[in-house]
Amino acid sequence: MRMAMQGVDPLSEKAAMMKESLQKSQTITDKVVTILGSFDHRLSALETAMRPTQIRTHSIRKAHENIDRTLKAAEVILAHFDQYRQAETKILKGPHENLENYLEAIERLRSNIQFFGSKKGFKSSDGVVNHANTLLAKAISKLEDEFKQLLSSYSKPVEPERLFDCLPNSMRPSSLSPGREGDSNGKNPSSNNPSDPLNNDTESVVYTPPALIPPRILPLLHDLALQMVQAGNQQQLLKIYRETRSTVLEESLHKLGVEKLSKDDVQKLQWEILEAKIGNWIHFMRIAVKLLFAGERKVCDQIFEGFDSLSDQCFAEVTTSSVSMLLSFGEAIARSKRSPEKLFVLLDMYEIMQELNSEIHTLFKGKACTEMKEAALGLTKRLAQTAQDTFGDFEEAVEKDATKTAVSDGTVHPLTSYVINYVKFLFDYRSTLKQLFQEFEGGDATSQLGSVTMRIMQALQNNLEAKSKQYRDQALTHLFLMNNIHYIVRSVRRSEAKDLLGDDWVQRHRRIVQQNANLYKRIAWAKILQCLSISGLTSSGGGGSTGGGDAGSSSGASRAIVKDRFKTFNIMFEELHQKQSQWAVPDTELRESLRLAVAEVLLPAYRSFVKRFGPLVENGKNPQKYIKYTAEDLERMLGEFFEGKSVNEMRR
Repeated sequence: MRMAMQGVDPLSEKAAMMKESLQKSQTITDKVVTILGSFDHRLSALETAMRPTQIRTHSIRKAHENIDRTLKAAEVILAHFDQYRQAETKILKGPHENLENYLEAIERLRSNIQFFGSKKGFKSSDGVVNHANTLLAKAISKLEDEFKQLLSSYSKPVEPERLFDCLPNSMRPSSLSPGREGDSNGKNPSSNNPSDPLNNDTESVVYTPPALIPPRILPLLHDLALQMVQAGNQQQLLKIYRETRSTVLEESLHKLGVEKLSKDDVQKLQWEILEAKIGNWIHFMRIAVKLLFAGERKVCDQIFEGFDSLSDQCFAEVTTSSVSMLLSFGEAIARSKRSPEKLFVLLDMYEIMQELNSEIHTLFKGKACTEMKEAALGLTKRLAQTAQDTFGDFEEAVEKDATKTAVSDGTVHPLTSYVINYVKFLFDYRSTLKQLFQEFEGGDATSQLGSVTMRIMQALQNNLEAKSKQYRDQALTHLFLMNNIHYIVRSVRRSEAKDLLGDDWVQRHRRIVQQNANLYKRIAWAKILQCLSISGLTSSGGGGSTGGGDAGSSSGASRAIVKDRFKTFNIMFEELHQKQSQWAVPDTELRESLRLAVAEVLLPAYRSFVKRFGPLVENGKNPQKYIKYTAEDLERMLGEFFEGKSVNEMRR
């Protein structure tokens, strides 16, 4: 028990000590709380005391900030006033001294107008803006004068030689110059001749348009135009550009030789002169579109870069008069009276319009150019239609040709050579004709061209048949047909027409030639060959026979009848020689063939007759009076047949 009591006392002592410590800590805490509470009251009082001071300090800071902003605003206004004065000084000097600085001054002036226009609270802003706008209007007016002066100074008509230098070498005219009308044949050396190799691949030919305004001037004109557009002076700009450039373009074309001809003017011109003018027109169209208009488009696009509609409008107004002048001539030709010789120039004109079609669509783009583009397309279609109609007229004209003048010597008729040459020329335009057939009729253009060619040939043949009936001598009728059909066949075989007409057509007409040759021989030589026949040589009484001579070959023959036969033969042959030496077979091979065919019939018959019945005459008086010619003499004289000699030549 004592031991237990001894263990509790230390614990009690420790507990008492802890209690005492806790009481001390509580006392200290209470004191700290009291002190802190005292601080809170003091800080609250201090804050209350400082509040007026804080308010005054904030007001002062705000005032300083306002002053700073006002000063800065004043500095900006003063800076704009300074810029305005500088701009005014430069503008009053004008653009001649330094155009670049002048344009910068205008930009600064616009900036000032915008700045002061936004400062509605600034008392002088309205006055400044009004003054600046007045100054800007004067500045733009000076720019207009500068643009006009600069554009006029560097806008000069282009000399023809300079334009010719821009053409490919093979297209440069050798004889054409202003005031001349092409070469002696009325064809322009640079006309759109389909046989020209260049025209087989026109896409490969490169044209370099001349610089109508020096490249160094174009940026200045662009800057001036930009200022005028921004100032709202677009219409004035358009007027200046149109009046300056359109006149220059027309003068360039005039120097080149372009004329303004009406339909009445065209109708009055002789065909040779008109043909030459058409050749020149084709040349002028190529130069105008590929060089002058292309150069003008380039100038427009550079000066009015960024303003496509304005560029299109300017280009349209500058070129309208020139385009109209060129197209009006084409329209006059397309609407003029149709005639066969016009077909080829119509095709030439159609071809150049087709060639220029892509360039016209590229250059005359935009709504403003629509009318001119449609006018060019309309001319192309009208030329095509007129060419098509003329082609149809030709076929009818060939068949109905009523030429009364016959060729007296039976040679190739002018109509035949004209039609054949016409068809040959047509085949130079083969691709163009196919295009026309395709456009107006559709279907297979090659077969259509072949069909039309065959109809033309048949029309010609029908006409020749009618013309052959004008001859009284049937032998000459067939000689005429032989000559003309042979000429047709030979020409077809040597041309592209053979591919379209075919070998069957050629062979069939060669047989016609041979048939007429045979008919000629039969009709022309039948009577004279009868003189050399045996029939009718013996008299009924046989009293005229002679026991001398070749009894085996002339037995029973009447001397009188034999003499009469020789006499008749001589007269008939001399008549045939005189007449048929004036007839003509122009083809050498055909002429020799025909002579040989006659000789092969005549000479053996004559030799046989002379051999058999000659002794009856030779034993009598004056045998040379009856046997005037040897077979060799006849052969030599046959060599003079079909030479087309005149009567005077025959008398020599």
